[in-house]
Amino acid sequence: MAGLAAPFDFQTEPNVGSLVSGGLLGCPPQTPLEEACRLMSKARQSCILVMDGQAVLGIWTEGDVRRLDLASPQALSQPIGELMSSPVHSIDQDQPLGRAANLMKRFGVRRLLISDEQGQALGMLTQSDIIRFQGVEHYLLMRDLGGCLRRRPVVVDSNMPLVEAVRLMAEQQVDALVVARGEELGILTERDLVAWIAGDRRTSAGALAHFPLFAMVENSSLMLAVQTLQDRHLRHMGVLDPQGRLLGLLSFSDVLASIEYEYVSQLRGLLDQRDKALRSSVEHLRLARQVINASLDGIMITDDNGHIESVNPSFSLVTGYRPEEVVGKTPALLSSGYHDKNFYGAMWAQLTDQGYWQGEIWNKRKSGEVYPEWLTITAIRDDDGEIRKYAGIFTDITDRKHKEARIQALAYYDELTGLPNRRLFTDRLQLAIANARRHHHQVALLFVDLDLFKRINDSLGHQAGDQVLQEVAKRLQDNVREGDSVARLGGDEFTVLVPEVEDLKNLERLALRLIEALYAPIAIDGRALFLSASIGISLFPGDSNDEDELLRFADTAMYRAKEQGRNKFRFYNSQMGDVTRQELLLEERLHGALSKGELAVHYQPKVDLNSGALLGMEALLRWHDAVLGPVSPAQVIPLAERLGLIEAVGMQVLDKVCAQLAAWGRAGLQRVPVAVNLSVPQLRDEGFLDALDGCLARHGVPAELLELEITESCLIPERAEAMLELLGALKQRGIRLAIDDFGTGYSSLAYLRRLPIDALKLDQGFVRHLPESAEDVAISLAVLGLAKGLGLEVIAEGIERPEQASFLAQYLCDQGQGYWFSAAVPGKEAGQWLKGQPWPLP
Repeated sequence: MAGLAAPFDFQTEPNVGSLVSGGLLGCPPQTPLEEACRLMSKARQSCILVMDGQAVLGIWTEGDVRRLDLASPQALSQPIGELMSSPVHSIDQDQPLGRAANLMKRFGVRRLLISDEQGQALGMLTQSDIIRFQGVEHYLLMRDLGGCLRRRPVVVDSNMPLVEAVRLMAEQQVDALVVARGEELGILTERDLVAWIAGDRRTSAGALAHFPLFAMVENSSLMLAVQTLQDRHLRHMGVLDPQGRLLGLLSFSDVLASIEYEYVSQLRGLLDQRDKALRSSVEHLRLARQVINASLDGIMITDDNGHIESVNPSFSLVTGYRPEEVVGKTPALLSSGYHDKNFYGAMWAQLTDQGYWQGEIWNKRKSGEVYPEWLTITAIRDDDGEIRKYAGIFTDITDRKHKEARIQALAYYDELTGLPNRRLFTDRLQLAIANARRHHHQVALLFVDLDLFKRINDSLGHQAGDQVLQEVAKRLQDNVREGDSVARLGGDEFTVLVPEVEDLKNLERLALRLIEALYAPIAIDGRALFLSASIGISLFPGDSNDEDELLRFADTAMYRAKEQGRNKFRFYNSQMGDVTRQELLLEERLHGALSKGELAVHYQPKVDLNSGALLGMEALLRWHDAVLGPVSPAQVIPLAERLGLIEAVGMQVLDKVCAQLAAWGRAGLQRVPVAVNLSVPQLRDEGFLDALDGCLARHGVPAELLELEITESCLIPERAEAMLELLGALKQRGIRLAIDDFGTGYSSLAYLRRLPIDALKLDQGFVRHLPESAEDVAISLAVLGLAKGLGLEVIAEGIERPEQASFLAQYLCDQGQGYWFSAAVPGKEAGQWLKGQPWPLP
């Protein structure tokens, strides 16, 4: 295939000097960065040498663009000599190509300067040159793209400012970003940034990127991918999964990293034939030495007694020992002391029996640093089958170990607090239950939830919240016994596992100790924060034999502790579970009722206490569920508030009331104002007025036929001005306003007189014992007097007896409602009241 060398052959490995073509791109050190980039873009070169005459002072490459601060106005005018890297890593023209690959890995660069015997620069050698001429076509054919990916792609939005994109490339240490423009993907590379410096001053990642991103499926041949990159003059391509999702970016650096493993495979075959090669040709021995020297893995050859005869350069790079320091000695000088005699005994037994050994081993560098390596030892036999040599090939796997440890930590430990996460906690709980079954003891699970933690994040920020969570984790660990396990499930939820419970009193003391420890002040940013926690406790086997149920039961008990005032602990009992299941069913049915419009509205009359005339009605929520039967509003309203559905419930009631008023009008009936209760969330909703206007307009109902009732809890001083503005807007529309349950809240009289309201509703709690209760008489008369003084009507709720109605009428109460007049009835029955028949009065 064009562009690729013949199959890999150590005997035909070219010298780097034979690959030189074309001249070098250079400039003086005083050349401004912008001009240097212009020269690179024009010549389509990835680097430029900084030269003083024929002398090479340094190099500046496309990769260096990530180190620039493009936000600085002076960045583009800096002399290239101040930005260059020096000295330039070089290689003699007579060196083999494998040696160049080894040097690139050693120095962490993507190109080398090729020089002649006099040190004069001849040209540049890049990673793509190594791939083209190394002769690994058969290897590329056998590999697919997915196996070469080394990391996930870094994806940015096309609107990201270019300066931020450059900073992200530097932070993530990538040479290209994937740019998302809607569903379309493109690519932004270091070369594009050089072009930007050279004069293409588009300001966003999307504007400078190239679209679309060229990509191939992960199971495509690596050889085809390399050929395509060369044909298209690209250095990157996307790699997709079979569903078309982007898995990563593939570059020549990734291909070269994959090819490194080919050396090991080729070397194993060469070592198997080494004994014959020694007898057949000195030239073969020289070629073998070249291969060994070119290997990126450390190689050590010993005699049959284990004395080192030779090592390759990579051995010295990894261990720090020069060849003369180890030749004649045994590999024991590398021993870390981590492995005992049995380990080495088993190793040599396998070598003698099977001729090879492979595994992970910990060795020690010359510096004394202990490191892990993956070691393969092969016994080399003569024609008679006798072992004559041992070849050891090893790779430093320190980086892989670090990554594995990191993955392990992320899989089983919470990154913020260092505590076990849900997965590890579940494993420990399962083990604790299994052990408790065998030894017949109890296991306790404490579910710890911080009270009102959201306030800290909202007021001080998430960083302060994270510091609080870290301190909470420390305090929990400091206050449990050895053997108990603390975990963080997420957010502000923690668990404590007590694997062996001797006495419930000790468990109570532990819960109290944790609550007390968490309540101590926490110093954050110069502030002393006070936290409380609610704790729920479940027990094995008393509450459940299943770990999932134990966690759920402890969670349920924790919520009961919160409902009883927070900063408490509660043990789980079966009644809690029954209540929870009932609440879940009620929640499910309420969602369904709202979506289907199944909530109903009944109407209760408001009657003139002097004439018996119908003056208005109050709309009351009713719900009869097909599964639950009739559900009390006392259950529906708190549940809707807890679920954040109260606005939806309120608007559905309002819509049904307006529809009923319109129906009465079409029937030619006289209409009276209908009162609708408003919740606090409705009044705080910025879209409430627009929704109200839309509802009135949709049904063609005059605003004067609507009366809105608000509770005293809406009248908190902190929202006084906003509430005055809203009530004023409602009053301007002609809507009547009343304060419901007056006397049960905390109204400020100075504030009350500023409100544009029409009536006060005397709470039924004060009406129930009239006129027998002297206290209720006094309160009722005070409310009546206050209302009259402010020019407001008074509507008494809960009138159930004629003497109550008579007493209130005597003291000039305007209206009354309650079972004495009528219970709440559906709209069709309530329409009968609109025909003008007065109610009989006592």
